[in-house]
Amino acid sequence: MPDSPSRCSTVSIDDPFANRFATSFAGVVSFLAVASEGSFARAGDRLGIGRSSVSRNVQKLEAQLDTRLFLRTTRRTSLTREGELFYENCQPGMERIAQALEDMRELRNGPPRGLLRIGSTPGFGRKIVAPLLRGFHRQYPEIALELLLDDRPADFTADRVDVSFRDGRMEDSGIVARQLIPMQMIVCASPAYARLHGLPRHVDELVNHRCINFRTASGRVRAWDFKVDGVAQRRQPVALHTFNDADLILQAVRDGVGIAQLPAYLVCDLLATGQLLHCLAQHVPDEGGHYLCYLSRKHLPARIRVFIDYMTEHTRALDLQCLTATLSTIA
Repeated sequence: MPDSPSRCSTVSIDDPFANRFATSFAGVVSFLAVASEGSFARAGDRLGIGRSSVSRNVQKLEAQLDTRLFLRTTRRTSLTREGELFYENCQPGMERIAQALEDMRELRNGPPRGLLRIGSTPGFGRKIVAPLLRGFHRQYPEIALELLLDDRPADFTADRVDVSFRDGRMEDSGIVARQLIPMQMIVCASPAYARLHGLPRHVDELVNHRCINFRTASGRVRAWDFKVDGVAQRRQPVALHTFNDADLILQAVRDGVGIAQLPAYLVCDLLATGQLLHCLAQHVPDEGGHYLCYLSRKHLPARIRVFIDYMTEHTRALDLQCLTATLSTIA
């Protein structure tokens, strides 16, 4: 039986793709440096390597090409005709590589530009993120913005999302999460509902009220979180209405349909103006948070770095924790 062919023998010697990649990249770089500088010594200085290393790289390249690229004398180094042709063919490619490197440096250190894909939950995206994007775009007009609203956590790889806003408690150690503001969950009702049905004064009284529930993207109904006598509790009220959108729940509460537990950022302005009332303040649960998430602290493009800084500063400047003082005074 004939010997099995080696792995290398399966590559055709006439395969231009394989042959191009077999040629030493170091040899090409050294060749271009010598051709540009007219000297092996000056090429070594330019590349930060010794003259002998440049010479070995070029010799290896000449052997791989089976072509003499330079005419060398004690006084002068010049290109052969083949060397001139090879230089002309290589130069555009090296210029494109150099431009690609420069573009990456500009993305990292230059004026922020490019496409930024942002993921967010619908409620937080509409109420907080989208309004702030106007000011961000005025400050960074060369950054194109794409906001994707979804209750499911963004998949940074599959969705090609650069940054994502998430609510609750962060347990994913594979991402970097910067807390923007705490997340208060407040049970709210309209004044009209309170006049007709009163308001619960203890979590056990929820069974006597018209509760409105939220159905998550996974299909489950979100429980209501409380803290009773220092102990965290989760209740699942029987609801007359269930929605999968926080804005629809808020509108139903404002219309007097029922009561719901909603994040403070959605309702704090309505509470401050008396359009909504809060209840069970003494049982507000421990705060989670609203987070800005991204994959890595290292090598962030300028467009992502400035967005993180801008959104952190401007979100924290909003009066989204307006209930803190009020709730702390309620027994």
